[in-house]
Amino acid sequence: MRNPILDFDIDKSSLQYVGSGLQRPECILAEKNGSLWAADARGGVTHIAPDGKQQTITQKLSGHFEGVKSEAARYLEGTLPNGLAFARNGDILISNFGTDRLEVMTRRGESKVLADSIDGEPIGKVNFVLRDSKDRIWITISTKIKNWMHALRRDLPDGYIARYVDEKFRIVAEGFHFTNEIRMDAREEYLYVAETTGGCISRLRVHGDGTLGQREVFGPSSLGKGAWPDGIAFDSYGNLWGTMVYSDKLFALTPEGDLNVFLDEGDPQRVDALEQAFFQNAVNEKVLFATGQGIAPWMASVTFGGPDLQTLYIGSLKGDRIPYFRAPVPGLPMVHWNDGH
Repeated sequence: MRNPILDFDIDKSSLQYVGSGLQRPECILAEKNGSLWAADARGGVTHIAPDGKQQTITQKLSGHFEGVKSEAARYLEGTLPNGLAFARNGDILISNFGTDRLEVMTRRGESKVLADSIDGEPIGKVNFVLRDSKDRIWITISTKIKNWMHALRRDLPDGYIARYVDEKFRIVAEGFHFTNEIRMDAREEYLYVAETTGGCISRLRVHGDGTLGQREVFGPSSLGKGAWPDGIAFDSYGNLWGTMVYSDKLFALTPEGDLNVFLDEGDPQRVDALEQAFFQNAVNEKVLFATGQGIAPWMASVTFGGPDLQTLYIGSLKGDRIPYFRAPVPGLPMVHWNDGH
């Protein structure tokens, strides 16, 4: 069978949108009944029901910041739900990029902290959380630097991956360049890693005892100009879809590792300016926040949903709604797809 993505392109005029007034819908979870759950910068998630009705569920946790903030401060201070995953019982696991901890929230908002340190040391910038079929919980730490913007440089491989075991985190792999989203393939043989400042996707073999093998690059060693991969997700053919956040690109890697770019929404001059600053280890707020435009500004994630898993939703850091389109092939079901919640 010929790979369906090879003959696919996206007509932007046919894109549809769901949600309104969202705040930083970075990560999106889809359920079989058509519900969507999007991370929300107000401190929790926004539930979008199949009929389109919205409800923002904020976490009942102390220590959250309130009030109006500058654009940069919104990404640096207070609670900032980032990656999401469903626990087996239907609760929502939240990797909080603002509070630097892994949290769990019921669908009514009751929340608690699962972990915020490793061996007594601060955990760092908790970016993403993934639950696999064996109910193992994996998280990514992008960097140990508190102000993550200072970690947007080529020479800082301080990201790592940890597992939540016996109510604590244990590091299972380290040395990544701004570890972002992670996914497993259909057989859970490999863990795939988006390395944002590495400009590539890497992978590690998953052993039966939960340890990981050596890191290897999957696909091109660089995903090209403006290569800042963020969110990734597999389809059922084995293609790995993904986004490049500051250059606003949607791409997919075939099982053979060949790169296909379907959307390029970035402003060429502003992406150029950021790339030059990046390679000089001189990224600042001005050059960074000048980027981000198009259908999903600061394109951050891809999620397959719909009754046949063939609707692809795009999450973003600056957008206030969620674009979606009909994918050429169904997505790989997430572990929660048949949990029945």
